Amino acid sequence: MIETLPGFRQFYPEDCAARNYLFSIWRRVAVSFGFQEIDGPQLEPLELFTEKSGEEIVGQLFNFTDKGERNVSLRPELTPRVAVMAGSKANALRKPVKWFSLGEMFRYEKPQKGRLRSFYQLNVDLFGEENCSADAEVMGLCISILKSFGLTDKDVVLRLSDRTLWLHCLNGWGLDEASALRCLTVIDKVERVERSELVKQLDGIMTGKGDWLLESAEGLLKIKSLSELDGFVAKHFSGTEHAAVLAARIEEWRYLLKSFEDMGLSDFVQVDFSIVRGLAYYTGFVFEVFDRAGESRALAGGGRYNHLVRKMGGPDLPAVGFGMGDVTLRNLLEEKGLMATFADTLDCYVIYNGEESRTEALCDIMRLRELGFSVDYPLKGGNFGKLFKTANQRGARFVLIYGPDELEKNVVKVKEMLAGREQELHREHFIEMMAQLIRG
Repeated sequence: MIETLPGFRQFYPEDCAARNYLFSIWRRVAVSFGFQEIDGPQLEPLELFTEKSGEEIVGQLFNFTDKGERNVSLRPELTPRVAVMAGSKANALRKPVKWFSLGEMFRYEKPQKGRLRSFYQLNVDLFGEENCSADAEVMGLCISILKSFGLTDKDVVLRLSDRTLWLHCLNGWGLDEASALRCLTVIDKVERVERSELVKQLDGIMTGKGDWLLESAEGLLKIKSLSELDGFVAKHFSGTEHAAVLAARIEEWRYLLKSFEDMGLSDFVQVDFSIVRGLAYYTGFVFEVFDRAGESRALAGGGRYNHLVRKMGGPDLPAVGFGMGDVTLRNLLEEKGLMATFADTLDCYVIYNGEESRTEALCDIMRLRELGFSVDYPLKGGNFGKLFKTANQRGARFVLIYGPDELEKNVVKVKEMLAGREQELHREHFIEMMAQLIRG
C-alpha cells in the first residue's frame, strides 16, 4: 500500500463530514457578520510570498520550478493574494471590503501535534477602514466563531497586544524604527527562549544595554489591564515628547475594549503584550487565540497590516484580518467533547422484490433524488430481513417497500423507522406525499 506523504491527510467519509462541519460554522458566522466569500489559486508565483515575508520564508514553502521555468509555490497562506485582489480593484470596491475564504494551505515544516504540512484555514480580511471599530469587528467575528462551536470564555482566550504601542515605547527608549522592529522579533520569542539568550540578542541591537532593554520591556509584558497600561506610560514617559502620542494610542485601546464590552465579549479578551506576531508587516493591534489550559498551539491569530496592499503593488489601503486553522481547532473540540458526531444517514432506503418492482422503485428513487432527498437501495436486491438491518445501519428515516403485493395494489409501503409505524401510499400521489413526510 502506498502511504500518504508526511504531514498530509486522507479523508474518509466521517473525516470529510467533520471537516465540512467546521467549514459550515466558519461560513455561517462569517456571512452573519456581512463578509463575502472569495478564493484564490493554490499555486502561486514564489515572489508573492518572498515579497511579503522575505527570502527566509522559502525554507517553509513547497516551492519548485514548473514546466514553464517559473518559480512557483503551493500557497502557505492566502493573505498576500487577498491583498493583491483588494489592491487591484481598490477604486471600484465599496468600503469597507469584508471578505473571507476557506481553503487548503501547505507549509513545509516538521509535522507535529496541531501542525501539519497540509491544512485548511479560514481567512478573514477587512479593508478600507482605519478606525479600530474594524479591529473590533474582526476579533468579534473570531470569538463568535469559537462560541458557535460551544467554546466559552473558560475554554479560550484572545490575547490582545499592540505593535504600534510597542514601537512608540521602543522609540522612547532610544531605538529607531529599524532597530525597534528587530527588537520585536526578539520579544516575540520571550515565552520560548532563555532570558540570557534574549539579553544577548538585544545586546546586538542596543550595544551593552540588552539587560536594561529587556527589563524595560518586561514592565510592558507584565501589563494585563488598561489601568496598568495607564500607570506604566505615566511612570516611564510622563513629561517626555512621547507622552502625547502614547496617550492618544491608549484612547484607541479604550475604544476597542469598550467595543468588546458592548458586544458582550469582554470575558474572552486579555491584554497581553507578549503577543507581537513576528511578521514585520503587522502595524497595529495584533492578537492570538489560545486554549486557556495552554495545551495547544494558537487556534487563530492576526491583526492590522495597513501597508501590505501597497507593498504588493496596490494603493494605500488599511487592513485587518486573521487566520484560523482546522487542525488545532478540531483537536480542541475533541478534547472538550464538543466535536459533533457524524453517522451515515439517509432519508429513504428502498427495498424491492423482483425486476418489475425494481423498475417501479427506480422511477420513484430518481424522482425523490431530484427533489434533493437522500435515497439509496441495494444494487443487487437481497433478503428483506438483511436489507432492513442495512437500512438501520445506514440510519434511514424511512424504508420504502416495493413487492409483488404492493405492485398489485399500486401502492408503496412506507415504514417510519424511529416510530415503527407503517402505511401504504398510493403511487398516483406517492412522490408528493412522501416529500411531505420527509420534510415533517
